[in-house]
Amino acid sequence: MRPKAAFFHDYPAADGDVFGKGRRERIAALTQLHPHVVSARNFDAQAARLADVEVIFASWGMIRFEERHFRALPKLKAVFYAAGNVKAFAQPLVERGIVLVSAWEANAIPVAEMCLSQILLSLRGYFRSVRRYRDLRTFEAKAFHRTGVNGETVGMIGMGKIGTLLTRLLASYPLKVIAHDPFLSAERATALGVERVALDQVFQRALVVCNHIPDLPSTKGALSARHFRAMRDGATFVNTGRGAQVVEADLAAVLRERPDLTALVDVTWPEPPPADSALWDLPNLVISPHIGGTVGDEVVRLADLVIAEFEAWTAGQPLQQQVTAEVLATMG
Repeated sequence: MRPKAAFFHDYPAADGDVFGKGRRERIAALTQLHPHVVSARNFDAQAARLADVEVIFASWGMIRFEERHFRALPKLKAVFYAAGNVKAFAQPLVERGIVLVSAWEANAIPVAEMCLSQILLSLRGYFRSVRRYRDLRTFEAKAFHRTGVNGETVGMIGMGKIGTLLTRLLASYPLKVIAHDPFLSAERATALGVERVALDQVFQRALVVCNHIPDLPSTKGALSARHFRAMRDGATFVNTGRGAQVVEADLAAVLRERPDLTALVDVTWPEPPPADSALWDLPNLVISPHIGGTVGDEVVRLADLVIAEFEAWTAGQPLQQQVTAEVLATMG
């Protein structure tokens, strides 16, 4: 018999319909589907009709379950989350033994793709030459050493889903990748073709440094002035991790001292920065409004992943993207 299921989400339509383009209909064919999408705003009105729900298909806006939610869904067995980070709501589910699957691997794809584009542009000196061109208005703007791609070094901080995928994307280019991650084993580094190094060495050796550290209390303020001051002439720092991992006042100070450096920042702390933050006005810092994640026509990849995992789960097959207590402890 098809399990009874419900959609739990509250995402804005402007970001794309995760369960659109036939995915909602696919789930309806695989389950006995509750007719209404559930969110924090209408949960109380829907609660009396959720008692038989065994499976939730969720996305952005998923409720963090409290006792009253669990009481309303006594038969809940699994949550398939068609989005990335589950830290905001996962703990109560995992503690109760409810299967939790995240589409974070699919959500890593656009972030890695954006970082790839930034790396390739940085290695050509694009960002530095653009701002020099605006000031000088002559071809003197590109009269500095621009190494290009061939044989250059890129540094990864954190080798989770995004760092790993980005490394694989870079494998088709004649680049050397060095990485710092305390959980990166020698065997895995060899398989990925990367060199394990200390954090300081990433900043000293790489022309482009990409931050993908998980967002944990232990990583807050992990990247400070001594790291940025150690960067090579013309180097670029890319942050798609989390803003709290960077001492942003230090980053701003070093960027003032070093106009040769470039910072490409998609995340800050807080988001957005205060109106008087130095990050807004630094000529060698490009700040974007956290656009690295999945949007638009990409979002259905998230649904495709959880549908595949749901089908494996119903068939009694191993899950590839389950979030266990051990996994949750390392998630950013």
